[in-house]
Amino acid sequence: MLIPKADRKLIHEYLFREGVLVAKKDFNLPKHQEIDTKNLYVIKACQSLTSKGFVKTQFSWQYYYYTLTEAGLTYLREWLHLPAEIVPATHVKVSRPNAPPRGMGGDERRGPRRDGGERGDREGGYRRRFENKEGAPSGDSRPEFRGGFGRGRPAPAQQ
Repeated sequence: MLIPKADRKLIHEYLFREGVLVAKKDFNLPKHQEIDTKNLYVIKACQSLTSKGFVKTQFSWQYYYYTLTEAGLTYLREWLHLPAEIVPATHVKVSRPNAPPRGMGGDERRGPRRDGGERGDREGGYRRRFENKEGAPSGDSRPEFRGGFGRGRPAPAQQ
Protein backbone atom coordinates (compact mmCIF):
# COMPACT_ATOMS: atom_id res chain seq x y z
CA MET A 1 0.00 0.00 0.00
CA LEU A 2 1.25 3.48 -0.80
CA ILE A 3 1.45 5.54 2.39
CA PRO A 4 2.42 9.22 2.22
CA LYS A 5 5.93 9.79 3.55
CA ALA A 6 4.73 12.33 6.15
CA ASP A 7 2.29 9.77 7.61
CA ARG A 8 4.90 7.01 7.55
CA LYS A 9 7.29 9.32 9.41
CA LEU A 10 4.65 10.07 12.07
CA ILE A 11 4.06 6.34 12.58
CA HIS A 12 7.77 5.50 12.76
CA GLU A 13 8.48 8.39 15.16
CA TYR A 14 5.69 7.31 17.50
CA LEU A 15 6.77 3.67 17.38
CA PHE A 16 10.39 4.61 18.09
CA ARG A 17 9.45 7.02 20.90
CA GLU A 18 7.14 4.58 22.73
CA GLY A 19 8.58 1.21 21.67
CA VAL A 20 5.04 -0.19 21.41
CA LEU A 21 1.94 0.67 19.41
CA VAL A 22 -1.72 -0.38 19.63
CA ALA A 23 -4.16 -0.22 16.70
CA LYS A 24 -7.82 -1.20 16.61
CA LYS A 25 -8.72 -3.61 13.82
CA ASP A 26 -10.97 -1.14 12.04
CA PHE A 27 -9.74 -0.39 8.55
CA ASN A 28 -12.37 2.32 8.01
CA LEU A 29 -11.48 4.33 11.12
CA PRO A 30 -10.68 7.84 9.84
CA LYS A 31 -8.01 8.55 12.47
CA HIS A 32 -5.80 6.48 14.76
CA GLN A 33 -6.35 6.93 18.52
CA GLU A 34 -2.91 8.45 19.22
CA ILE A 35 -1.32 9.28 15.85
CA ASP A 36 -2.73 11.96 13.57
CA THR A 37 -3.11 9.69 10.54
CA LYS A 38 -5.50 7.05 9.18
CA ASN A 39 -5.77 3.84 11.17
CA LEU A 40 -5.33 1.84 7.95
CA TYR A 41 -1.96 3.51 7.36
CA VAL A 42 -0.82 2.56 10.87
CA ILE A 43 -1.86 -1.09 10.46
CA LYS A 44 -0.28 -1.44 7.01
CA ALA A 45 2.96 0.33 7.98
CA CYS A 46 3.32 -1.96 11.00
CA GLN A 47 2.43 -4.98 8.84
CA SER A 48 5.31 -4.02 6.56
CA LEU A 49 7.69 -3.68 9.52
CA THR A 50 6.50 -7.05 10.85
CA SER A 51 7.26 -8.80 7.55
CA LYS A 52 10.82 -7.42 7.71
CA GLY A 53 11.22 -8.62 11.31
CA PHE A 54 11.45 -5.16 12.83
CA VAL A 55 8.21 -5.37 14.81
CA LYS A 56 6.54 -8.25 16.66
CA THR A 57 2.74 -8.41 16.26
CA GLN A 58 0.23 -9.78 18.76
CA PHE A 59 -3.49 -9.80 17.95
CA SER A 60 -6.10 -10.01 20.69
CA TRP A 61 -9.72 -8.87 21.08
CA GLN A 62 -9.81 -6.93 17.80
CA TYR A 63 -6.63 -4.96 18.59
CA TYR A 64 -3.16 -5.24 17.08
CA TYR A 65 -0.31 -4.89 19.57
CA TYR A 66 3.05 -4.06 17.99
CA THR A 67 6.37 -4.29 19.85
CA LEU A 68 9.64 -2.97 18.48
CA THR A 69 12.45 -5.54 18.21
CA GLU A 70 16.19 -4.87 18.49
CA ALA A 71 16.57 -5.05 14.70
CA GLY A 72 13.67 -2.62 14.35
CA LEU A 73 15.30 -0.29 16.86
CA THR A 74 18.45 0.00 14.77
CA TYR A 75 16.46 0.28 11.52
CA LEU A 76 14.25 3.11 12.82
CA ARG A 77 17.24 4.86 14.37
CA GLU A 78 18.88 4.96 10.92
CA TRP A 79 15.64 5.81 9.10
CA LEU A 80 14.89 8.73 11.46
CA HIS A 81 18.57 9.81 11.65
CA LEU A 82 18.69 9.66 15.47
CA PRO A 83 21.77 9.32 17.69
CA ALA A 84 22.44 6.17 19.72
CA GLU A 85 21.69 7.94 23.03
CA ILE A 86 17.98 8.20 22.25
CA VAL A 87 16.07 5.03 23.16
CA PRO A 88 12.34 4.15 23.25
CA ALA A 89 10.36 4.55 26.47
CA THR A 90 10.18 0.77 26.88
CA HIS A 91 13.99 0.54 26.96
CA VAL A 92 14.52 3.20 29.63
CA LYS A 93 15.69 1.77 32.96
CA VAL A 94 13.60 3.00 35.89
CA SER A 95 15.39 3.37 39.20
CA ARG A 96 13.39 1.98 42.11
CA PRO A 97 13.82 2.50 45.82
CA ASN A 98 15.68 -0.19 47.77
CA ALA A 99 12.54 -1.40 49.54
CA PRO A 100 12.03 -5.18 49.50
CA PRO A 101 9.38 -6.44 47.07
CA ARG A 102 5.90 -7.05 48.40
CA GLY A 103 5.34 -10.49 49.81
CA MET A 104 8.99 -11.01 50.72
CA GLY A 105 8.89 -9.44 54.18
CA GLY A 106 7.09 -12.17 56.11
CA ASP A 107 3.88 -12.12 58.15
CA GLU A 108 5.27 -10.44 61.25
CA ARG A 109 5.89 -7.15 59.44
CA ARG A 110 2.32 -6.67 58.35
CA GLY A 111 -0.49 -5.35 60.49
CA PRO A 112 -3.56 -7.22 61.74
CA ARG A 113 -5.94 -8.74 59.28
CA ARG A 114 -9.14 -7.01 58.28
CA ASP A 115 -11.38 -9.71 59.75
CA GLY A 116 -9.85 -9.29 63.21
CA GLY A 117 -7.80 -12.49 63.21
CA GLU A 118 -4.07 -12.70 63.67
CA ARG A 119 -1.66 -13.61 60.92
CA GLY A 120 -1.15 -17.33 60.66
CA ASP A 121 -4.55 -17.94 62.27
CA ARG A 122 -6.24 -20.36 59.90
CA GLU A 123 -9.32 -20.85 62.08
CA GLY A 124 -11.58 -18.96 59.72
CA GLY A 125 -11.94 -15.43 60.94
CA TYR A 126 -14.41 -15.14 58.10
CA ARG A 127 -16.82 -17.33 60.08
CA ARG A 128 -16.82 -14.99 63.03
CA ARG A 129 -18.45 -12.29 60.99
CA PHE A 130 -21.76 -14.20 60.98
CA GLU A 131 -21.99 -15.13 64.68
CA ASN A 132 -24.28 -12.31 65.80
CA LYS A 133 -26.23 -11.80 62.60
CA GLU A 134 -29.84 -12.80 62.26
CA GLY A 135 -30.40 -15.70 59.89
CA ALA A 136 -26.80 -16.87 60.16
CA PRO A 137 -26.24 -20.61 60.56
CA SER A 138 -25.58 -21.81 64.06
CA GLY A 139 -22.28 -23.44 64.94
CA ASP A 140 -23.80 -26.94 65.12
CA SER A 141 -25.78 -26.75 61.86
CA ARG A 142 -25.03 -29.48 59.35
CA PRO A 143 -26.38 -28.84 55.84
CA GLU A 144 -27.75 -31.90 54.07
CA PHE A 145 -28.61 -32.59 50.48
CA ARG A 146 -32.12 -33.86 49.93
CA GLY A 147 -31.77 -34.59 46.25
CA GLY A 148 -33.14 -32.76 43.28
CA PHE A 149 -34.26 -33.11 39.72
CA GLY A 150 -31.79 -34.19 37.10
CA ARG A 151 -29.24 -35.60 39.50
CA GLY A 152 -29.79 -39.34 39.42
CA ARG A 153 -33.42 -39.28 40.45
CA PRO A 154 -36.24 -38.96 37.90
CA ALA A 155 -38.79 -36.20 38.23
CA PRO A 156 -42.08 -37.15 39.91
CA ALA A 157 -44.76 -38.45 37.55
CA GLN A 158 -47.29 -35.86 36.44
CA GLN A 159 -50.97 -36.73 36.86
